[in-house]
Amino acid sequence: MSKARGDNTRGNGAPGNGAPGNGAPGNGARGALGKYGEELAARRLAEAGMTVLERNWRCGRTGEIDIVARDGDALVVCEVKTRRAGPFEHPMAAVTTTKAERLRGLAERWLQEHGGSPPGGVRIDVVGVVLPARGAPVVEHVRGVA
Repeated sequence: MSKARGDNTRGNGAPGNGAPGNGAPGNGARGALGKYGEELAARRLAEAGMTVLERNWRCGRTGEIDIVARDGDALVVCEVKTRRAGPFEHPMAAVTTTKAERLRGLAERWLQEHGGSPPGGVRIDVVGVVLPARGAPVVEHVRGVA
């Protein structure tokens, strides 16, 4: 039995093959993995006393903010990275300086559409989720990465 084009069951790490990755919509197993990680991240932020304002906010082709939240009088733009445990790099390592700059620009766009800067400013946070083969997910929240 041969695999059809676009089959998301191959595990070689290339885009569109179901390997853990960015969780972009329409990417099969990656999309489900990312969505699950974002759900865990939103819960963690709420448990920390934050109010989740929006999830998966898109700005045309510029990009997406995984979670927009309020922490007191500060706006929090949160990038969520989810990985299965294994030989992959830690999820936090996927947030580069370039990615942080892109998130800052997206935060500015979000503020333009939603009424300007909050009194507490804007903070960029990262939530890394690691899903072990067995046991509970490990959720790490790092505040103010950029």
